[in-house]
Amino acid sequence: PRPIGWISTRDSNGHDNLAPYSFFNGVAYTPPQVMFATTGAKPDRDNTKDSLAIIRETGVFCVNVVSFALTDAMNISSNGFPAGVDEFEQAGLDKAECETINCPRVAASPAALECKLTKIVDDLPGASNAAVFGEVTGIYIDDTCLTDGLFDIAKFRPLARLGYRDYTTVDSSFTLARPDD
Repeated sequence: PRPIGWISTRDSNGHDNLAPYSFFNGVAYTPPQVMFATTGAKPDRDNTKDSLAIIRETGVFCVNVVSFALTDAMNISSNGFPAGVDEFEQAGLDKAECETINCPRVAASPAALECKLTKIVDDLPGASNAAVFGEVTGIYIDDTCLTDGLFDIAKFRPLARLGYRDYTTVDSSFTLARPDD
């Protein structure tokens, strides 16, 4: 299962965009950094997708966590709408403003990572493949998802992507100490 990075952006004209990327993960602790990969292109974006085009323009993006409750909205936002169409509106989602970057986040998301672009890798093999790296500059966590001060994934059932058109949820977790602890 792959976590889904539900990437929100705002272009320089104030148009908001939202799209899910299942090639997503954290890549470093200090400073905290994440990455997502975009594949394919839209005919109205010159060999790329809206998210990447906007990030190139503004240098910021937000990663929203997708809970099971947001499955249908996430799926709607994956549609290849024309540039400038607001996927938040199309999916019926409320927005909340990020605190450290000029970008919206999904208000109903259990967590969001506000990111400043650090690097785009454009030379991945394959047509229109790119990896986007960002440093986390702000974090939002819904307090109802905390147990004893820790983020409790079982409280919101994060959505994960499998192969084909298949998805799953995380319903439980366990702690495993490393042998050198």
